[in-house]
Amino acid sequence: MIDINKVRNDFPILHRTVNGKPLIYFDNAASSQKPKVVIDAIEKYYETINSNIHRGVHTLSQLATDAYEESRFKIQQHFNAKHAHEIIFTRGTTEAINLVASSFTSLINKEDEIIISAIEHHSNIVPWQLLCERTGAILKVIPMFEDGSLDMETFTNLLSDKTKIVAVNHISNALGTINPIEEIIEKAHAVNAAVLIDGAQATPHEKVDLQALDCDFYTCSAHKMYGPTGIGFLYGKEEWLHKLPPYHGGGEMIKEVTFEKTTYADLPHKFEAGTPNIEAGIVFGTAIDYINEIGIENIKAYEHELLEYGTEKLLEIEGLKIYGTSPNKTSVISFNIEGIHPYDIGTIIDKLGIAVRTGHHCTQPIMNFYKIPGTIRASFAFYNTKEEIDALVEALKKAKMMLS
Repeated sequence: MIDINKVRNDFPILHRTVNGKPLIYFDNAASSQKPKVVIDAIEKYYETINSNIHRGVHTLSQLATDAYEESRFKIQQHFNAKHAHEIIFTRGTTEAINLVASSFTSLINKEDEIIISAIEHHSNIVPWQLLCERTGAILKVIPMFEDGSLDMETFTNLLSDKTKIVAVNHISNALGTINPIEEIIEKAHAVNAAVLIDGAQATPHEKVDLQALDCDFYTCSAHKMYGPTGIGFLYGKEEWLHKLPPYHGGGEMIKEVTFEKTTYADLPHKFEAGTPNIEAGIVFGTAIDYINEIGIENIKAYEHELLEYGTEKLLEIEGLKIYGTSPNKTSVISFNIEGIHPYDIGTIIDKLGIAVRTGHHCTQPIMNFYKIPGTIRASFAFYNTKEEIDALVEALKKAKMMLS
């Protein structure tokens, strides 16, 4: 069970006002707020052990290195990766996907095929388009249905011995759709294709077991998991990480450098060139500890309550249409009100202290499918309340009256 009062007290920003009104933060799919324990951990790092890692014999360097590697171990344990060295720290999901797409260049031939889905974030579209431009490979797309779910029959037909990698999101950031990734992984592996899962929207809401999933790559960003910005990870199966060439060159990722030849460091450092975002890497572990203290199953159950309540209340507004009505979805509601541009509504309800996201949510193909310019997206976290949803409904009614 979620003790909502205790939880809300963990997040200092929830007690501020915006435009003279109490903040109601419904933009969690873009980035979540941070608990005090995370904020304090950032301060503690800089006050007590700030130093470069993996390179120094002095005490601060060793302490910082230990804390950084302890965070990697926490991530491995939380997501049940087989080895800690299968966890590569990145700047976030976008860099992780680009790392794989770039490193796959040497493994892709002309007319090989790459499969993505119609409900991907631009970060899981553009890197694969760039790979196709470099190699002459062909990009294929799993179509979507009106409710925001994927056409799995067509996906099965798209697969062939030409398919080299399938890259899909676990959960759609724009629609909340939870994809059947277990089925996608199994079918892709049946034709010997690798699978990358964009887990940016899943990891705050779902328990993810990487060994059970058996995907080849999985990505995630800490800032959606109540952690710092500028840090995330790429999970890759050990055999794949050995097979792929480095993404960046520089310090840390080398074993030996001469002007004639360079040899590369062992995993995970082969893919971690340069000084990393040390503080954020360490504090990512703190955020995971916090999530485990609350309990991911408790989070999932409470957010599902918010989703059901929010859906019911929003549909009471005449002219409101929800996009993404798959029966299997997480706590994201994308909607429009007939005849009103989403940006206009977002601007008005911001004056009432309510933060939502408006626009195409970096998913322009989805908006093109529905023939709309964008949506209003309310995305809930476990620190949100039904009373806040009621306030959103009243604000939307007021905005509708003003703009109609």
